[in-house]
Amino acid sequence: METVVESDGEEQGRAGETEEEEEDDRETMKMEKSVSQDLKVDELCPESYRVNSPDQIRLLAIADNFQRQYSLLYPDRKPLLLCPVNECGVRKFVSMTLRPTPTVFPEIFAWEGCASFVADFLSLDPLEPPVDLPRYLFSSSSVLQNQSATCFESATLLCSLLLGNHYDAYCVSGYAVREMCLMDRSLQECPLLDTQVKGKISEEEPQEDKYTVKPLREMKSRFLTQREQKKQEAEAALLHKQKLQEETEQPPADPLRGLRVHCWVLVLSGSRSVRENFFIDPLSGNSYPSEDVNFLGIESVWNNLNYYVNIQDCRDGCAGMVYDLEDIKLWEPVLYGATSKKQLILEVSMKKIKSKFANNDEDEQQLRVFEMPRSWVSYINISKKDLESRWPGRQEVTRYRKAKLEKFAIYLSQDGLVTRLTNYKDLDCTEVVMVRELYHQRDDHLVEREINEVDKFTTERFRRGRTFHLLFHRYTSNSTDTDREMEFSSDRGEDLLRRVETSDEMTESFEGRRDFLYCRHVVFKPQIKLSREDLESHLKVREIEKIVERFRRDGAKPASEDVAERVFLLNERRIELTYHLEDHRFIPSKRSFIKPLEATDKEKAEAFRLYMVSSFQVDPSEKPLKTLTLYQMLMSLMKSEEEVVLQVRNSKKEVQEIMDCREQEEEDLHIDLSPWTTSGVTRARSQREEMERLDAEERQWIKEKEKDVLAPLLLRLDDTETLSARDAAQIHQDCLSAFKERLVEQANLIQERYEKETQELQKKQLSFQKNQLHMTKGQEEDYQTYCTEKLLRINVAKKRLKMHKEAAPHKYKALDQRLKRDPRLAPHLLY
Repeated sequence: METVVESDGEEQGRAGETEEEEEDDRETMKMEKSVSQDLKVDELCPESYRVNSPDQIRLLAIADNFQRQYSLLYPDRKPLLLCPVNECGVRKFVSMTLRPTPTVFPEIFAWEGCASFVADFLSLDPLEPPVDLPRYLFSSSSVLQNQSATCFESATLLCSLLLGNHYDAYCVSGYAVREMCLMDRSLQECPLLDTQVKGKISEEEPQEDKYTVKPLREMKSRFLTQREQKKQEAEAALLHKQKLQEETEQPPADPLRGLRVHCWVLVLSGSRSVRENFFIDPLSGNSYPSEDVNFLGIESVWNNLNYYVNIQDCRDGCAGMVYDLEDIKLWEPVLYGATSKKQLILEVSMKKIKSKFANNDEDEQQLRVFEMPRSWVSYINISKKDLESRWPGRQEVTRYRKAKLEKFAIYLSQDGLVTRLTNYKDLDCTEVVMVRELYHQRDDHLVEREINEVDKFTTERFRRGRTFHLLFHRYTSNSTDTDREMEFSSDRGEDLLRRVETSDEMTESFEGRRDFLYCRHVVFKPQIKLSREDLESHLKVREIEKIVERFRRDGAKPASEDVAERVFLLNERRIELTYHLEDHRFIPSKRSFIKPLEATDKEKAEAFRLYMVSSFQVDPSEKPLKTLTLYQMLMSLMKSEEEVVLQVRNSKKEVQEIMDCREQEEEDLHIDLSPWTTSGVTRARSQREEMERLDAEERQWIKEKEKDVLAPLLLRLDDTETLSARDAAQIHQDCLSAFKERLVEQANLIQERYEKETQELQKKQLSFQKNQLHMTKGQEEDYQTYCTEKLLRINVAKKRLKMHKEAAPHKYKALDQRLKRDPRLAPHLLY
C-alpha cells in the first residue's frame, strides 16, 4: 500500500479537495451536530472531548487519506475503523481513544485482574447490525459511568489498563464466532464445576525392569470377567449414546459465520514476563492462544502509538499469523516511521550509549516524523467501590451448559452469599442436581455450602477459628442418627481430625496422640423404633455393642508388648488385644480377657480365674505372664474401657452440641464488617449511628422515667391516657403512702446503724475494763483510736437522724404539691 504523505506542502494539497468531498464533509459535520444535540453532553465534557487540536485535525486528514487508498487497493475488504464519533459527536482517531492508565490497586495490576474487572463491570451492548463496524466509540471514562459498552469500548478500556501496567497490548478489530460476539456461554462448561478438566496430565507408562520379581499369576473367574466386560461395554455404549445426543443438541449453523465483527485484545510477548502471544476476550475475561479457532480473522490492530492493517491471508483464521508489526510486508501502519512500543523499549535501554556517541547535527538532519498526538480521553478513575460492587446492579447471572452461575457483591446478601452455582441434569435447566454456594465474612466462619439434591446430603466447609474447630461437615439431615462426616483443624487439643457417623456406627481418626491411637470404631446396638419425642430427646443414649481402637507402633516397647488393636465387646463382657508384628513374623500375638461379674445385692463379685484369659504367643521361647500380671492387666483394661465409653458418650454429646450451635448460628446470623472495604465501612457507620440513636433514646427514656414518680403506679392500669377521678385519687394516695414508707425505712435504717455502733462501742469498753491491767501500750493506743472512730460514726448517725426527721415533713408536703400540679392528676384532685 502507498505510504501516506507527511510534508507541510502535502498537507496544504489536501485542502484542495473536490466538491464531492466537501459535500461529504458537510454531511459529516451535520451528523456530528445532531449527535451532539441528542447526547447533550457538550457542556459537561472537557474541551478535548468537544474540540480537535491542530495535530488531531492533521491526523484525521491522514486517516481519511489512508482510508481512500485502502479502499482503492482492497475493494473487497470492509472499511477500517479509523475515526469513529465520540460521545460529544466529534470524530476521533481510535488510537487516541486509548488512555494508558496505571493502577494503584493490586487486584488489577496483572492482566488477569484487569480482564476480570472489565468483563464483570461492563454489560454488553451488542453491535447492530452485527456485521458492521460501530459508528460511535465512547471514551473509557464515560463507559465506566454507564457500565454498558460494545465489544470495541470494552476492549479499549482493557487495553488502556494493560498499557498502563506496561503490557505490550493492542486492540484487535476482526471476526469471531457467534457465541463469543454475543457472550453466549450456554454451550460452555462452567469453570467452577468439579467435572471440568483444568489441566492435561501426561501419563507415562512405567518402564519394565527385567530384574524385578515376576508377580504371581492372578486367579480370575471367567464368569466374573465376562460379566465385568459386559458391564464395561454397556457403559461405553451409554457414553456413546450421550455423545451422539450432545452432537444433536448443538445449535444450528450460523449464517453470519465469518462476518460477525468483534473486538478483542492482543498481548505480545516481551513485556511483563510474557513469553507467548495471546488473546484476551474483554467480554468474558478469558485468555486464548493466538491461534484459537474462535477467532476467524483480523482486519487491524492498534495501540496508543500507531494503527496497523493486516495484509496476511486469514482464510484459516488466525492460525499461522505472524505478529511482527514492524514488518511492512505483513502489517501496513497508518503513521509510517512513527515510534513503536518495541522501539521505545530499545530506546530506554540504549539511551545512555546513544547519548555518548550521537551527534546533535545528525539529529537535526533527520526527517521529521509525525507522531501520535496525546490521548483526548480524561484520566480513567477506578475507585475501590467499583472494584467491590463489580457488576451492574451489584449482581450477575450467567447461563452455562446445564449450569447457572450467580455472583453477588460483598455485603449485598444478608447471609454473606457471594457466589451460587446451580448444576442441572438437563439442558433446559429444570431438574436441579447440585447447588454450591460460597460465602464471605460470616461470623460462623462458613465458607462454602454444597447441597446435593440427588443423594440428599449437604456439605459445609468452614475457615479456621470457629467453635469446636470444625472445618468440614457433611450430613443428610439435622437428626443425630443420620449419616454425617466431620473434620476438625489441628488446633484442637484432643488431636481429633475426623469423625464419621452412620445410623449404627461411628469412626474417629486421630493424629499425634501420645498413646499412639489413630482410629476408634464404635458399633451401637440396632435402634428400636421409638416415638418422635424420644428421638428428639437429648437424654436418649445409644447402647454400645463394640469399640475397636487401633494404635501405631511405639518404638520404645517390644512388639510383643505393643498393642496394635484393642477391642471391647461390651455385650460379651470380653476384651481382645492384638499386638504388633514382630520382625520376620507373619502372625501377631493375641490375648483375650473375660471380665468377671460384678457384685450384686444377692451375690458377691466373681473372682479372677486363669480360664478368663486366653493367650497366643508367636515366640514359643517367651515366658508366659504370671497370674498377678494378667489380673493387673485386666483391671487396667476394665478401667480403660470405662474411660473409652465415657469418651464415646462425650463424642455423641459434642455432635448434638455442634448441631444445636449450627441451628442457633443460622437463626441469628451476622456478617463481619471488614474495615478495608467501602461497603463494610458504610454499613458499619450506619450500624454505629443506629446504635447511638437507640442508646440516646433509651437514656432519654430512663431519664424521663426517673423523674416521673407516677410511672410505677401507672403501669398497673390498662389505659393510662384517660384516668378517672377514682383512679387519680387512688394513685395520689398510693404515691404519698409509698413515699411515707420510704421515709420511715430510711429513718429506721439510720436508727439501726446508730444503735449498732453504740453497742459495739460498749462491748469494746467492757472488754478494755476487764483486760486493762494486762494490755500493752500498743493495744491501748489501738483502743483509743477505735473509740475515736466509733464516737465519730455515732455522732454522724445521730446528726443524720435528726436532719432526716426535720426534713421528712417538708419532703412529704413538697411531693403532695407536685402531685396536685401534675397534669394527669390535677383535673381530678380538689385543692
